[in-house]
Amino acid sequence: MKENGRTDSTAEKVEHIEESPDPTCVHKEEKTDLEGRSPSNLNAVFENPLAGISREQLFKDVVEFCTKYDLMDHVETFKKGALISQNPASATSLPELSEEEREALERENTHKWSQPWQLYFLASMCSLAAAVQGMDETVNNGAQAIYFAEDQLNITSKNIQGLVVGAPYLACAIIGCWLTEPLNRLFARRGTILISCVIAAVASVWEGVANTWVNLFIARFVLGLGIGSKSSTVPVYAAECSPAPIRGALVMMWQMWTAFGIMLGNIMGVAFMSLDRDISWRLMLGSTVVLPLIVCAQVYFCPESPRWLIQHGKIQKAYTNFRILRPTDIQAARDLYYAHVGVELERKINKGKNFFAMFIELFTIPRNRRATLASWIVMFMQQFCGVNVIAYYSTSVFTEASYSLTSALLASMGTGILNWVFALPAFFTIDTWGRRNLLLFTFPFLAITLLWTGFSFWIEEGNETSKKRIAMVTTGMYLFEIFYSPGEGPVPFAYSAECFPLQVRDVGMSWATATTWCFNFILSFTWPHLVDSFKPQGAFGWYAAWCIIGWFLVLLFVPETKCKHPDRSEINCANILSSALTLEELDQVFSVSTRKHASYQIKNAVWHFRVWVLRQRLEPLPEFYQGVERLAEVGDITSKGGRKGETTHND
Repeated sequence: MKENGRTDSTAEKVEHIEESPDPTCVHKEEKTDLEGRSPSNLNAVFENPLAGISREQLFKDVVEFCTKYDLMDHVETFKKGALISQNPASATSLPELSEEEREALERENTHKWSQPWQLYFLASMCSLAAAVQGMDETVNNGAQAIYFAEDQLNITSKNIQGLVVGAPYLACAIIGCWLTEPLNRLFARRGTILISCVIAAVASVWEGVANTWVNLFIARFVLGLGIGSKSSTVPVYAAECSPAPIRGALVMMWQMWTAFGIMLGNIMGVAFMSLDRDISWRLMLGSTVVLPLIVCAQVYFCPESPRWLIQHGKIQKAYTNFRILRPTDIQAARDLYYAHVGVELERKINKGKNFFAMFIELFTIPRNRRATLASWIVMFMQQFCGVNVIAYYSTSVFTEASYSLTSALLASMGTGILNWVFALPAFFTIDTWGRRNLLLFTFPFLAITLLWTGFSFWIEEGNETSKKRIAMVTTGMYLFEIFYSPGEGPVPFAYSAECFPLQVRDVGMSWATATTWCFNFILSFTWPHLVDSFKPQGAFGWYAAWCIIGWFLVLLFVPETKCKHPDRSEINCANILSSALTLEELDQVFSVSTRKHASYQIKNAVWHFRVWVLRQRLEPLPEFYQGVERLAEVGDITSKGGRKGETTHND
């Protein structure tokens, strides 16, 4: 449709989207290429919502935007930002840009870590919030080995033991995570983080003074209310504030510093183990009060999420915050305008919808459903890979393998240290090698190391002080941490924080974190029974089998969300300058049908097996996704001659 010779504006796109069966994301039809050939491998084109709009119409839209939000003092900057967003592949050749602006855009690709210090201050706050959670999870590892063994709280059954250990995760799953959306709506990202850390501090003191198992259960249940909303909000906050080229690395700081907190929790177990047994476990649990208070003091010195501000109509404040978080004004204007266009499209779609309507749309809208399934898989497998058996029960496992309590606490500290140290490689690989590849590479090794650990309990079974058994069990658990930390450790929260569209992001992240905490509770509650019924060999073997299942689930149902990939079988990045997909552009990834994605990935797996295992020489597979290079060509044509028809993909 044209109006006075111009292509459709953004507002007119919204009218078209409302009529589409999958309204969260518009796609070009699977159509013939520019020469009329039908590319059989073209499953999806990354569509820029500004592509195909004429320059005249684009500038008109920008002026209206700046007028509406009292930003006319910056209108020329926003015009340049809109032009860059419209065609990032050729942005540096725009005649409107100054030499300094071109250098800033090129620097995004060549010096992606050259960012304002405020962004790193924000990342440090998010990291400390993650460390709070890590400590909350593991200080009980050493403490429970004492208060169970000393029978100080009258814990008389495996059910009570599992209930006390799993109480925070039960609270997360049924209440805490679902507080995320109303808390974020009322108090924004920073306010939600503050509230969750206050809850964590209060619950930490409460745990330390508990005098019955019921009192300790309630304290740990309250602790879970803070863990739920914090774990849902901090990764999203980091994702919304981060530039696309380093988004994965900054968001994965959540898990890396959760691992640091896990290490600190284990260190607290060692630090207080020599004290009187009645006081030592209380100090272990109470030691977690310090970090949340530091986060509370720090959080309001960080800027609020610009995307949250855009969603709530606070555009001037969003621009101010983008200017704080981006190196130059033109990058801030580019990101603000592009995010605003995406938010307006989604706002039109979701107008008048409440929490429950948005929750239903996680499953009824194909684009959302694919993100929901993928996030469920990575979050479910984070628990059912068996990691928290080690996080919560490693001291008990080591004592069963013939360690003394002191030696078991020291060995548990070793698992925490390895968990943190080996999360560091993911910091450099999550945005280059990709989320999927990290999972697919590490799952087989997780299965092998769990089998190693379980089967090691058969070594000299009759010898209660077998050094061989101790060495093999310890080695197996340590190797597990080495392979867990760069894969299933950082990926799930980073992936879930970025895969949902903005309008359902809080609800989607609530679903994702509720999933992980629900199965976390199931694991922590059932492990004592599992060991009793199937012995360590069967219990570890159970989770090894799930690691194998997880490999196939990731292969078939988890799309990649990083930037460009190292080989032709992967995504060709939609933003050449930044070499990364923005949160808005990820809509295109999840709008490809599950059937097509799974079918291609099976062929891809077979191709890699034949090439790398059978050593056959084969032609590379065709690209699965179409990048912006093609879109730019299409945009050049349609900007002159009008837009081609649009449609949506469905399952």
